[in-house]
Amino acid sequence: MSYQTTYQQWANERSLDQELRDELDSIANNNEQLRDAFSQPLEFGTAGMRGILGPGINRMNIYTVRQATEGLACFIDSKPEAEKSRGVAIAYDSRHKSPEFALEAAKTLAEHGIRSYLFESLRPTPELSFAVRTLNAFAGIMITASHNPAHYNGYKIYGASGGQMPPKDADTLTEYVRRIENPLQIKVLAEEEAKAQGLLTIIGKEVDDAYLKEVDGVTIDRELIAKHGKGLKLVFTPLHGTGKMLGEKALKQAGFNHFSLVEEQSTADPDFSTVKSPNPEEYSAFEYAIKLGKKEEADLLVATDPDADRLGVAVRLPDQSYQVLSGNQIGALMLDYLLKAHKAAGTLPTNAVVLKSIVSSELPTAIAEKYQVKMVNVLTGFKFIAEKIQQYQMDGSHTFMFGFEESYGYLVKPFVRDKDAIQALVLIAEVATFYKQQGKTLYDALQSIFATFGYYQEKTISITMSGLAGAEKITSLMRQLREEAPVAFGEVSVIGSEDYKKQEKVTSDGSVKALNTSPSDVVKYFLADGSWIAARPSGTEPKIKFYIGVKAESKEEAEEKIVTYTASIAEMTKAIES
Repeated sequence: MSYQTTYQQWANERSLDQELRDELDSIANNNEQLRDAFSQPLEFGTAGMRGILGPGINRMNIYTVRQATEGLACFIDSKPEAEKSRGVAIAYDSRHKSPEFALEAAKTLAEHGIRSYLFESLRPTPELSFAVRTLNAFAGIMITASHNPAHYNGYKIYGASGGQMPPKDADTLTEYVRRIENPLQIKVLAEEEAKAQGLLTIIGKEVDDAYLKEVDGVTIDRELIAKHGKGLKLVFTPLHGTGKMLGEKALKQAGFNHFSLVEEQSTADPDFSTVKSPNPEEYSAFEYAIKLGKKEEADLLVATDPDADRLGVAVRLPDQSYQVLSGNQIGALMLDYLLKAHKAAGTLPTNAVVLKSIVSSELPTAIAEKYQVKMVNVLTGFKFIAEKIQQYQMDGSHTFMFGFEESYGYLVKPFVRDKDAIQALVLIAEVATFYKQQGKTLYDALQSIFATFGYYQEKTISITMSGLAGAEKITSLMRQLREEAPVAFGEVSVIGSEDYKKQEKVTSDGSVKALNTSPSDVVKYFLADGSWIAARPSGTEPKIKFYIGVKAESKEEAEEKIVTYTASIAEMTKAIES
């Protein structure tokens, strides 16, 4: 149907939610907004869906949530009764409409006779992953838009392993979702009726306690924390999200009882009123934490994003100012300490393995090699790390030690199968304590790592191209990168490439080899100076991302390389963006 026809279908729906009707009326004469809201469905992919709140099939609202859940219900209905009876765990974050969307999902499942385990109040994404596993649920739903701006929300699907659904199941689920022609006609069971029939169970403290018991295993050197933990000056901000309750409890459980909480950001706030963006990778998100940190002379500032799956860190510099670390730098600090501590304790397995994404730094690879630990690269998306963990658990070939992505996602213990900022919070506090008792900061520790392994630096360039026109530009740019592949960036030659969509690797001698991964829309170029550059459209946002990784003898040399390659990418994308 045309977007005008679909719009009329919504406008004529007598039972339409009143708030959505009011919003629809406000854009009734704006063809551009109507086209964007009604011309195509909100994309439902392997990571679920994410979008702007509002009326329309290309927006997040109760009807698109029902549609996604109806697809999940049909997928579950296709399974044997024993699978269907396991039910679905549901959690939500602090965003606008998150509680309502979570309940709508439960009511939709209940109409199919499928049980839901719905958290009593907001909870972090990693706890949802844990709940799926501990409740032996068939699937999980997390209502969140992660670190996106306040006018976004999203819907993520998890499989029985606790990780986001693997591609095969996700593709099947997506087909079920796309078969639903009119989301306005999906039936739901009333909340009270669902409870009366035993199809809606409210969960909370029992799962919290079980999760925290597992988090206790993240701590490596308890004696270190018992002796020196009280001397660590730590500031923690949950950025108005879900991280406060479990973050505080996890820190205290580990022995860190003297941290300070950023009070202005400790309450759940869907407008994220104290920050421009609730993204812990941005310096501006640390404004309040830095103010408190300077007052208390804190060693370490930590921030969790709204659904507490990502962790950002700021460290005190020699001039007493604070620097926000990159996700790659945080991962390197954690991994170096983790392997060092386990080796010292005699608990480093001979078959240890570390997992990271293909667009993350190669510094952790060098660190792993020092400790004779295997590093495995996977596609971008933590579900691929989760898949590998599941594989190793089943075949016993390797013992998982650590997983991370450059986008501030870390996992220490695999009782969760997604990135977990609560686990990362506990580990980074231990790392900081280890160095503080030596009279060092995390900044000092990072400089020591660079001195040992070389100066690695990375940069991610995100180019936003919104709307239908933006999506077309992104597709065109990726096509150009394949069909007119660059032979150089700046004056540095490209000597090899990996195309994860074609699943081909071109080596420096020109030979072509197969890549042993699932297909993914990513191209990566390897340069003559040891640098690499990758391009990847975001799976959840209207963006294309370029990743740059360099290694040099000094910070200055690395920065020069970053500047050169950034300029080269800007020149390459100029025509497409205009």
